[in-house]
Amino acid sequence: MDIDVNTQLCAVIGNPVRHSLSPLIHNTAFRVLGLNYVYLAFEVEDLEACLKGMRALGGFRGLSVTIPHKENIIKYLDELDSVTQKIKSANTVINENGKLIGTNTDGEGTIRAFERAGVKLEGKNILFLGAGGAVRAVAFAFADKVSPQKITILGRTPERLQKLISDLRLNFPYTVINYGFLSKDYKTLVESHDIIIQGTPIGMEGHSEDVLNFPFECLNSNHAVLDMVYRPLETELIKEARKRGAVTIVGTEMLIEQAGIQFELWTGYKPPLNEMRKALEIALSKSNTQS
Repeated sequence: MDIDVNTQLCAVIGNPVRHSLSPLIHNTAFRVLGLNYVYLAFEVEDLEACLKGMRALGGFRGLSVTIPHKENIIKYLDELDSVTQKIKSANTVINENGKLIGTNTDGEGTIRAFERAGVKLEGKNILFLGAGGAVRAVAFAFADKVSPQKITILGRTPERLQKLISDLRLNFPYTVINYGFLSKDYKTLVESHDIIIQGTPIGMEGHSEDVLNFPFECLNSNHAVLDMVYRPLETELIKEARKRGAVTIVGTEMLIEQAGIQFELWTGYKPPLNEMRKALEIALSKSNTQS
């Protein structure tokens, strides 16, 4: 990689970001295609100052945005696409000659992950576990783009859950939107839904000892299951779902697909997804071995 006056900068901002694998994914893609780009990670507290700097620097092409800035960044951007306006959360910024454009690639990335697995989402009953930011982005994208039969969201925090449900019903009045709580038995809901998307941090390496209490016995070959957690690469939910014949999608697929969309927005080139995926899987396997 040669750094010169024409090198374009992309970065991930958040606090913390030291755990992020985004630099590995994007720098692999830049290297494979021979693009004069570099991707770094910055821990940012003063978001407004960060974006003023980005706006002033002509070579600062794009940002990935992670916790805790996805929602607060909206007020500093010049333009949002229609879905991002509804979500009120952006994970991607494109710098067009000082004009900062925000979008959210989590939803479209998840849709592409299901498409790559050969799973059709149209007309399906979709069950979300969790009501956090990633679930919010994906639920909005699904309601907007794939015409589901029904969306059900199970949460743990009543205020956050109610806000998400209210916003979805307001923006998509013709979509059936139901909700419930993870603290209760949801066996019948698993049985009555086709698509299961696990969006809580439960099962993540280094997370608390919370358990999902998932009724694995209800899964069968008619289900498709995605777990957003990718540390470990295969969670207990993914392993149990596969045992029962369900189509399974690991969290790295969502991560790679959404990163690929970001890459194309910044560079105009199709992302080398296979190489990006391989680099990510190698890094995760090394991490698991060392731990």
